[in-house]
Amino acid sequence: MSDHRPGRSPEGSPSPPPAHPQAIALLASFSGSGGVERMLVNLLLALDARGLAIDLLLLRADCAYLAELPPSIRQHRLAGRHSQLAIPALARYLRRERPAALLVAKDRAGRSAVLARALAGVQTPIALRLGTHLSTAMAGRSAPERWLRYRLIRWLYPHIETIIAVSNGVAEDVQAVAQVPAERIHVVRNPVITPTLESRAQQPCTHPWLHSTTAAQPPVILGIGRLQRQKDFPTLIRALARLRQQRPCRLVILGEGGGRADLESLIRALGLGEAVDLPGFVANPYPFIARANLLALSSAWEGSPNVLTEALALGTPVVATDCPSGPAEILQQGRFGPLVPVGDDAALARALAATLDAPLPAATLRAAVADYRADISAERYLERLHAIQGIHPT
Repeated sequence: MSDHRPGRSPEGSPSPPPAHPQAIALLASFSGSGGVERMLVNLLLALDARGLAIDLLLLRADCAYLAELPPSIRQHRLAGRHSQLAIPALARYLRRERPAALLVAKDRAGRSAVLARALAGVQTPIALRLGTHLSTAMAGRSAPERWLRYRLIRWLYPHIETIIAVSNGVAEDVQAVAQVPAERIHVVRNPVITPTLESRAQQPCTHPWLHSTTAAQPPVILGIGRLQRQKDFPTLIRALARLRQQRPCRLVILGEGGGRADLESLIRALGLGEAVDLPGFVANPYPFIARANLLALSSAWEGSPNVLTEALALGTPVVATDCPSGPAEILQQGRFGPLVPVGDDAALARALAATLDAPLPAATLRAAVADYRADISAERYLERLHAIQGIHPT
């Protein structure tokens, strides 16, 4: 990166004004159909409903949710499937289009955006959305890997105008990791609750365990997420094995990922082949959520787990690990659902049993997540983007 201040031309003079002052660009990698991709599409739809000019800059476009976006949101596929390889293409876009602001999703893309802006010699302000607890996500890496990642963050994050964290826990963590002033970090809740959430939840659910929810059916516990280490589904499966020693119950885990073979092996080892089902990725999980007896989140770390918010919005009881970060904030320290230690299958089994025995009323659960409406979240994003236009960090 050159030594001139990011956002200014190499000669030090201000860049020309944007050609489209109202345009907002969003840089993201849509690699799958997970919670981050769902939230970004929800945000884009809410911003588009306000009549804003939006450019979606795609590092990867492997996501079914992109089909939901209207033609009014211009989609640009940047050359290079990795954020670092896409720096030249992003610089060309910034120099040519001059958007009023650039919103970036995830850490690596944020760091690449700073370098691309410096290469372009423009003043486009950058807002970085962070949706995960960085220090916990990095805890399993080697010491040299952590050192390099943190060094890059501490070098580049001070050049970002504002950081949008999805929870208070993420905000506190990024301040500690990046060592940027607290006034540059702002918490904005995820745009989880959309106008179509209820109608999508009312669509048919074809799974035989949830197709007919009669009293004769054993209760069904639902888990949702990529089959990977972060979600810690082995703990949830072991908790189910404990719970089935006391009562009949079943577990459905929606999602796909590299951990499938290990989970299937664990299910066989515990003799749970008739009680646990892994249907894979489901484009519309909301009929499952609405019909399940409860939703369990067993994650080792999160940012602000959307599936927890979606379940509460649909009136479904929840149980969650008290992982960093998000569940304790969403559940208000256990007021709206039990919190258990990470990796403790015995505690999780006890919480599942207690929730099945005495679920909170649906109306109480829905009221807990009113701040996660997509229109409210979009308004908070716009407030942050408007605040940084024309303001550059020193």
